[in-house]
Amino acid sequence: MTHDHDLVLRPTAAQTEAALNPPPGRNGGDLVVETLAGLGATTVFGLPGQHALGMFDALRRSDLRYVGLRVENNAGFAADAYGRITGEAAPLLLSTGPGALTSLAALQEAAAASAPVLAISSQIPTAGLGGGRHGYLHELPDQAASFRGVVKSVHTVRTQSQIPSAVEAAWKSALTAPHGPVWVEIPQDVLLAETTIPVVTGGDAFPEDLPPRPELTAVAADLLSKAARPAIIAGGGVVRADASGKLKQLAELLQAPVVSTPGGKGAFPWTHPLSLQSWIEDRHTTDFLEDADVLLVLGSGLGELSSNYHTFKPRGRVVQIEADLGKLESNHPALGIHADARLALQALLETVTRRTDASAPERVRAVLAKVGERIAAQQLTLEQEVLASVRKALPADSPSFWDMTILAYWAWSAFDAKGPNRMHSAQGAGGLGYGFPAALGAAVADPTRPVLAVSGDGGALYSIAELATARQYDLNVTWLIVDDGGYGILREYMTDAFGRATATELTRPDYVALAESFGVSGVRTTPETLESDLAKALSAPGPSVVVLPAVLRMFAPTHLGK
Repeated sequence: MTHDHDLVLRPTAAQTEAALNPPPGRNGGDLVVETLAGLGATTVFGLPGQHALGMFDALRRSDLRYVGLRVENNAGFAADAYGRITGEAAPLLLSTGPGALTSLAALQEAAAASAPVLAISSQIPTAGLGGGRHGYLHELPDQAASFRGVVKSVHTVRTQSQIPSAVEAAWKSALTAPHGPVWVEIPQDVLLAETTIPVVTGGDAFPEDLPPRPELTAVAADLLSKAARPAIIAGGGVVRADASGKLKQLAELLQAPVVSTPGGKGAFPWTHPLSLQSWIEDRHTTDFLEDADVLLVLGSGLGELSSNYHTFKPRGRVVQIEADLGKLESNHPALGIHADARLALQALLETVTRRTDASAPERVRAVLAKVGERIAAQQLTLEQEVLASVRKALPADSPSFWDMTILAYWAWSAFDAKGPNRMHSAQGAGGLGYGFPAALGAAVADPTRPVLAVSGDGGALYSIAELATARQYDLNVTWLIVDDGGYGILREYMTDAFGRATATELTRPDYVALAESFGVSGVRTTPETLESDLAKALSAPGPSVVVLPAVLRMFAPTHLGK
């Protein structure tokens, strides 16, 4: 008897000849770039370093496009955004020790946001591995240990023959739901040594599917079909699974109102009659969700931001569909379904029964009206006008990348992303410096659309060096810097908590002059001219900077019981 798994593809005569007579002058680095190309990679990000030179030298013998940034952490943010836009595992090439460790904050953001990043780092020579103190440059007792708590998987290579399989395994890990960053490390001598291993000509680039268990979706469908007041929370997993179309179908079948988390921006149409938009940090929305007798949570762990800072206490039955097993029922008991959101939604669409509920749109309008009244009472006209100007200036199909800044916190709740996978922020891990380098990665991924980055002046200083990258590659990114002279949100938090702020004020440069020193056009704007200045910058090819001197305030929170 012959089984499918006994069948082996036989090499062609040309493949056999190429394998027996590989071209001379190749090293271990060539095995890395050949494997990446065989898996379908076209672009790599990174920064060279002494131990990684074998890998970078191999790039010139490949067809891979290299985009070099000025700081490893920023290269990680660029790779993260490239992965979010394309759905590919963006390779990130790094050197040992300080170079590797500098990428950790970016990899934490990728992990929190489930963005696929394939980080490949050099290591000290093989003789130094094992934890001894040999005194090699960049030596760490256990470099991989620094990454195990951050990335999905760690792959350490010790010989050249292990490179193709390790890179392929890491690629599949990064792209298997939930997506995330992975880590591969290869010793310097393995990368530099000449190799006689045949040219890597292909690879299994297809990740494993994560379908739901049918007995669980049957129960979920029954609960939702019989619910009196169903509601849906749409998280980032819906966007990553490209499942927004199926979500809309299900919501309309069930007449279930939908609220999007900050990570799920654009998962559901903003102006749909069933859309609660993304005012999830609002007590009126929280009350509405608590009143649902069946709550479907799609692709969200109901973490801090998605639960109005853990004040959300559901009274009805919760059905949670989540690809990350660690997030499943981590905050609330539920009918937990470990699955990719797209596959689970398809199963529900095949089994739910249509509901009729003429009151659902009216209940949605009532909640949004209460939210609007609450915000209007706080006299925050400037903030609302600035955000509206950004929305009017930004083309509907352009992606935007937001740093941790007050305008971004407004955008989490009040910005219409105009579609899935168009608004991204650093709300996963919450580190500064994400917006601009991430926007550069998105512009590399899709040069046909202008990209917007939004930062405060504090976050801008984390990534100012990447103006050189933007100019070098002529990337179509407009960077809006809201300059309030310090860490604005921390100033607000400390003043509220202690009566005065400490360590929040910054001496900052003239951002327009600084941009121009890099050969990047810059303009200083006002709230009144922001829309026209931003639209002009976005319509011009190449990088640009728009600086808005303004002190913005945050709307009052509803989770503190005040």
